[in-house]
Amino acid sequence: MEKPNKYPITKSEAEWREELGEKRYHILREKGTEFPRTGEYNLTFEDGTYVCGACHTPLFKSNNKFESSCGWPSFDDSIEGAVEYIKDTSHGMMRTEILCSNCGSHLGHVFDDGPTESGQRFCINSLSLNFDKSIKS
Repeated sequence: MEKPNKYPITKSEAEWREELGEKRYHILREKGTEFPRTGEYNLTFEDGTYVCGACHTPLFKSNNKFESSCGWPSFDDSIEGAVEYIKDTSHGMMRTEILCSNCGSHLGHVFDDGPTESGQRFCINSLSLNFDKSIKS
């Protein structure tokens, strides 16, 4: 039985699985993670906007991306209203999970150890994102 969907984009998990493929589905819908330093966008620093890999909602501007050496794409801020923050106590630690506020897909986690003025490090799976060069920062 599927849980009710509170997000504007409503699809069944079967529809998501078919649309996203196994790897993306695992990350976006089952809260998986990719291995560090393997993601397509880890070392991408072109001008544009990172959008949700499931519903294409703009999430992060490239001018908020920085090299964190953590192995995943890192940002110091998100586009206002684009992400939802969820308390995550899995894996024996306290973290803040971030989801796309439009479709509820898992993106990664945010930590309070960023090097910029915001003090935040949004640590995101590349498979949770697509990059759109046409939407400039």
